[in-house]
Amino acid sequence: LKNQNNFLPLSKNLTRVHIAGKNAVDIGNQCGGWTISWQGQSGDITLGTSVYHGIKSAVSNSTIVTYTFDGSNAQGADAGILVVGETPYAEGNGDRQDLSLDAQDMAAINNFKAAGIPYVIILISGRPMIIDNVIEDCNAFVAAWLPGTEGQGIADVLFGDYNFTGKLSHSWPRSMNQIPINNGDTNYDPLFPYGFGLTY
Repeated sequence: LKNQNNFLPLSKNLTRVHIAGKNAVDIGNQCGGWTISWQGQSGDITLGTSVYHGIKSAVSNSTIVTYTFDGSNAQGADAGILVVGETPYAEGNGDRQDLSLDAQDMAAINNFKAAGIPYVIILISGRPMIIDNVIEDCNAFVAAWLPGTEGQGIADVLFGDYNFTGKLSHSWPRSMNQIPINNGDTNYDPLFPYGFGLTY
């Protein structure tokens, strides 16, 4: 959804990449609901590759890959990769009045901002979330949806082995006040319009 000054694709030969966020190391969160059980579950619910491990296998052997849950200790990294978003749910258990990022995600984002490193946000979610307060400060933003067990696929596009091809099949709202929002609405002003999607 965003790629300021061609920040992506990242080089595989960076000196250090710092990864953060609750969804960087969680197969269950990548899969979402209706996985193994009805509601799904966080954690190692099945075999797979986390986004963190996908990135580790994508970069050169000389690249140092570090991780913190909360985005701390990111200072000095050449690039940051922050993996945030939802935890599993299905049907009514996912109903929410506010689709903003949670406090854990915001704390990690704020730690990256304080570290002063360039960074990309990867959003793991089953629906558009309210991101207007975080998308301005990051260098790139990727809506990864629920990628399933293979986080390597996210690394493949981050580091340029494959191009991004996805286009939004719906409009992305700026705020909860815009929900529902549809192409053709009076005063149509989404954060991203129907059909939007960047490529390299």
